[in-house]
Amino acid sequence: MKGVVFDRHGEPTDVLAVTDLPVPEPATGEVRVRVIATPVNPSDLLYVRGHYAGVEARFPAPVGFEGVGVIDALGPQVAGWEPGQRVVVVNGRGGNWAEYAVVPAHDLLPAPEGLPDEQAAFFMINPASALLMVRQVLAVPRGEWLLQSAATSELGRMVIRLAKRDGIRTVNIVRRREAVTELERLGADIVLVTDDGPIDEQVRRAVDPDGVKYAIDPVIGETGTQMFKALHEDGRMLLYGSLTRRPMLVGDDPRYILAGRRRLEVYWLGYWLPRLDREMRESLVQDIVELMREGILETSPGTKFPLDQLEAAVTRSEMKSRRGKVLLIPGSE
Repeated sequence: MKGVVFDRHGEPTDVLAVTDLPVPEPATGEVRVRVIATPVNPSDLLYVRGHYAGVEARFPAPVGFEGVGVIDALGPQVAGWEPGQRVVVVNGRGGNWAEYAVVPAHDLLPAPEGLPDEQAAFFMINPASALLMVRQVLAVPRGEWLLQSAATSELGRMVIRLAKRDGIRTVNIVRRREAVTELERLGADIVLVTDDGPIDEQVRRAVDPDGVKYAIDPVIGETGTQMFKALHEDGRMLLYGSLTRRPMLVGDDPRYILAGRRRLEVYWLGYWLPRLDREMRESLVQDIVELMREGILETSPGTKFPLDQLEAAVTRSEMKSRRGKVLLIPGSE
């Protein structure tokens, strides 16, 4: 079979390789899945670059944490699954960028009926993160303001739609002025452009001189620094990425660390999911299904690539001007 591996950390276009691999055999408690579609997510590329915490690459290492497929074979002591069943594949070890993947049976989810492969491929990482960050980790109350950066990303758009549905008001940070009208049509209450001045000053003018109580940021760097300064004295800020890979400064202005109770926290899906009990996990999955069908947690599918066009797929996924999520289709030519 064809699969993607890398033998050292580095830039994805330099270290990733499509190669011929043996079809894996499922061990006890495992299931082999024929992969239909798998996205190119930022977390995949961070992992390849060596900047993704919680998953250690064992070279030559496979890639791909998310996708949709069809069960091809069952290992010993697997019950409740059948060959031919369409499933959502959450692959914590990586390996979905291949024609076949082997995963523990408990890491599979039934793909909801009627949900297209293009949506089922994106079922867990972004939708679960949007729900957990907004509703559980921060537990933003109805009527409050939520500040977010990277608002034009697929996850940012989900947060806007989810917040609108839940009665939460959003302040959204963008770099491109042409994105303002688009996000307002989506349901954003306020959209701020970084070129219009320091984020903290814009937020306090637009919302409240005291700042906002809730914020989420995957950018860090200067954006994260200014967002922290936009917090209310009792505000909470959740970091869920580092797109700039630059440090943010918290203590450069003593006013924001010597008064109040501002809190800076970290969110990582790989930490939160295993800590949900069975009832909470089932509730999360059901919420994702319902909100996907409503279009709240829908992902905009982008260009599709076969594995042989991996370099083009990775390059496309990191283009700032792209629309929609890039998908790899392992079985296509």
